[in-house]
Order: sequence, then structure tokens, then C-alpha cells
Amino acid sequence: MGQITVFSGPERRRCWSKEDRVRILSEAFSPGACVREVARTNDIAPSLIYTWRRNLRRELPGPMFAEAVMADEPGPGMHGAAIVVDLERVGRVSICPSASPALVTAALKGLR
Repeated sequence: MGQITVFSGPERRRCWSKEDRVRILSEAFSPGACVREVARTNDIAPSLIYTWRRNLRRELPGPMFAEAVMADEPGPGMHGAAIVVDLERVGRVSICPSASPALVTAALKGLR
């Protein structure tokens, strides 16, 4: 049998602590997780999870970093590149060892 929550008084919304929000966000966006299932487990709307994530991203200072994966052997299309960046919506960017930091920075900023 499911749990029933009775709200009484003027306050009808639940107040989630920052720790609870971070826990739910970590669970929802962990590899292999389904946001809808996490929302159902915690008895909240999936849209609330996305709202919390958007608000948390606004609070974080500075640039966001992506996970780096080190390959033992060059993959197809790497042709001697020192760094290969796979961008979700743009494609793959190969950076050769002789590229200047200013050139790499300008190219990656241009792809935003």
C-alpha cells in the first residue's frame, strides 16, 4: 500500500533541504539512471529535478568541466592529434600538439 501525506495548515509545499536536493540530483543524473524513476521514488515531479539542476548550475562559479577519458591507443580519425574533444552537438575537434593555447581557446569558444 502506498504512503499518504496529509497537508494541513497554510503551507502546502514540501521544503527540501539542500542535501536532499543534491542527493536526488546525484541519483537522477548518475550513469544509467532514469529521471522519471528517481522522481517517482522520491514522490516529486520530474520537472522539479530539472529545475533544481538548472538552479544549481546558476549557483556554481566559473566554467563547468567534463569528464576526461584517456585512451590507450588512438581511435579512428585521431591522426596524431594530442587531444580529441567530442562535443555533443557540434562533433569532434582534434587539437594537434603544435597548436597554440590562444588558437585552441579561440576555436573552442567559437564552438559554444
